[in-house]
Amino acid sequence: MSNAIVLLSGGMDSCVTTAHAIKDGHTVYALHVNYGQRTQARELKAYHDICDHYSIDHRLVVDISHLAAIGGSSLTDRTMQVPSAECRVPNSSVIPASDVIPASDVIPASDVIPAKAGIHLAPRFREGDDTIDREGDEVVKIPNTYVPFRNANILAIATSWAEVVEANHLYIGAVEEDSSGYPDCREVFFRAFEEVIRTGTKPGNDITIETPLIHLSKGQIVRSGIELQAPLHLSWSCYSNEDLACGVCDSCALRLKGFSEAGEVDPIGYKGTGVR
Repeated sequence: MSNAIVLLSGGMDSCVTTAHAIKDGHTVYALHVNYGQRTQARELKAYHDICDHYSIDHRLVVDISHLAAIGGSSLTDRTMQVPSAECRVPNSSVIPASDVIPASDVIPASDVIPAKAGIHLAPRFREGDDTIDREGDEVVKIPNTYVPFRNANILAIATSWAEVVEANHLYIGAVEEDSSGYPDCREVFFRAFEEVIRTGTKPGNDITIETPLIHLSKGQIVRSGIELQAPLHLSWSCYSNEDLACGVCDSCALRLKGFSEAGEVDPIGYKGTGVR
């Protein structure tokens, strides 16, 4: 069995990615970072719960709170508001943003990105006008939940650990096609970072970045997790809350979208929505 570093935030995508690394026959070294995010304690609990579920012995929790000191993200800067999203699911009621966020703060649906794949998922970005042009035909706004260059920081730590434990694979649960539009979640970024690893590590290292979810929809990710018996009930995705998930942040909406597409019920609870 070869060793693999898995970037395990505790979220749904990283949980399913961990299941993929185990399915691929690797000994998992689970890396978690605390970077001053709003739900840091809850994510850390999810990380340890998932590790316990899989009996993962090799765990490394790293503090990179300098990302919070640098700022620039509503996940780390509490003076910035985490944007809400509206998730409309066929044959189901709308998750009411007004139950968690005052109606006066909700941006009209006409201001958001058009629906995809029959599900209306409408990210609402209040901050800035930065965009990504995906292959010249789709412009995606970058939300204020983007933590500047976070994945590069985490991958650098993972690479250092990989050199020490002789791991040849770094697993990360990044999703490009059906996510929030973060620039450091794109396949082109990971391929470029692989070149950085080849250039900057000891001769003879052959460390690759594995992104098993990169081109999956959220529904496909949920189905993959269920097929692999990933402990989705232990994962945590909410950007805002640590008790019950808010149900209206972009991450909650994407997660709910995935369970709806998969025809499954999310095993975690949501505040003010009646969704389980």
